[in-house]
Amino acid sequence: MPYKVTLKKSALKTLKKINEPYYSAIKEAIYSLADNPRPSGYKKLNGRDGYRIRVTDYRIIYDIFDDVLLVEVINLGHKKDIYE
Repeated sequence: MPYKVTLKKSALKTLKKINEPYYSAIKEAIYSLADNPRPSGYKKLNGRDGYRIRVTDYRIIYDIFDDVLLVEVINLGHKKDIYE
């Protein structure tokens, strides 16, 4: 059964500011989390809750709620800014 994917307002706002071709790649990666919330290359974050996947120079930070089949995108951004 596929997971439902939601984005926090701040993540959606950041996504809208990203230019092509990164925008399409990030959007596709977010939608693919519905079918597989733990794709190859995902990592559990140290020091904070959540997981991350890489899309070129960008990172997508998200939480997985297996009991209700939900993936919530917490934040996304360029690799130099996302971990601050």
